[in-house]
Amino acid sequence: MPSRDTSPGTPPPHITPLLVDIPEADLVDLRERLARTRWPDAEPVTDWSQGIPLAYTRELAEYWRTTYDWRKTEARLNAYDHFKARIDGLGIHFMHVRSRHEDATPLILTHGWPGSIIEFLDVIGPLTDPTAHGGDATDAFHLVVPSLPGYGFGDRPTETGWGIDRIARAWATLMADLGYDRYGAQGGDWGAMITASIGRQDPDHLVGIHLNMPVATPAPETLKDQDLTAGERQMLADLATHREWGTGYSRIQSTRPQTLGYGLTDSPVGQLAWIVEKFREWTDCDGHPENVLSRDHLLDNVMLYWLTGTAASSARLYWESFRDPDRAEVGAPTGCSIFPHDIVRTSRRWAEGRFTDLRYWNELERGGHFAAFEVPQVFVEEVRRFFRLVR
Repeated sequence: MPSRDTSPGTPPPHITPLLVDIPEADLVDLRERLARTRWPDAEPVTDWSQGIPLAYTRELAEYWRTTYDWRKTEARLNAYDHFKARIDGLGIHFMHVRSRHEDATPLILTHGWPGSIIEFLDVIGPLTDPTAHGGDATDAFHLVVPSLPGYGFGDRPTETGWGIDRIARAWATLMADLGYDRYGAQGGDWGAMITASIGRQDPDHLVGIHLNMPVATPAPETLKDQDLTAGERQMLADLATHREWGTGYSRIQSTRPQTLGYGLTDSPVGQLAWIVEKFREWTDCDGHPENVLSRDHLLDNVMLYWLTGTAASSARLYWESFRDPDRAEVGAPTGCSIFPHDIVRTSRRWAEGRFTDLRYWNELERGGHFAAFEVPQVFVEEVRRFFRLVR
């Protein structure tokens, strides 16, 4: 791990400021492409079982073309400081939001696919300035919010090897470069895998790790039917359903990301449909994504893929990491928040087999895969509760 000889708040020369400033020509091009969409025929079913329905997709695309305002989101992003750091030969984009409370705990937040830094915009204020959001100054965090390599405003890897462990090492280097000798890490989806890897690779500098969607393989002896709890039976049943009906996207992205990328990079409706379907499937939305996220929220996230042309480069993380996932033991202090509509859920005893210093466990009553996006207040409280135990 890198040495930590930089004062917090004084970035080294290889970290440079970045302004989110999309050329107007790109927005005009988007609207023109949307107007020229070549639509498929309608699905012969009355639900989402064959994918995102035509009628809703057309409605959302028309809103995107005629009403949605990217500049509002751009201004919201630029309310925070953005940087690009050169780490291991790659330009890593990140937001760095320091708390006004000097004793705040440094915390790195990591998203997954098909998410982005957009997921965290509603939790930045409460986490960095808790006294302004019903919390205590001791709950404050200095936040580092990076885009995964090949996602958003960072560089796209031009060589293979940028899998989970390498990203985790880059994150540890980034925190060292920012002068943070002790820090926490949090993540869901790929972010949970990366955060767990940080917990394994950089434990001496970690306060602890907090995960939503922790991944743990049950010990074979715990899978005997007579020993399973009702909750574990449901978890296994949901996993079996997901494997049968919900893994087509991951099979494609883990085997042919380049081929997929041509269509998604050329067609905004293709990119829209590919992502929004997952927000319907993986959120606690009672059947429709707009029950939990606004149209603008959905489109904000899609825009970080469309405007940056990162459909293929983001999917390559599956090619790099999906076939040999890291399930090694993690000894760092760990907290887990289990949301009921997440893709994969695990029981506490299964998690304890991998996370050997499990300090916090909570199974929530609502929320899904994109917890910070869907239920930001709940997410903030979960993060606060865990880090109160370990900081």
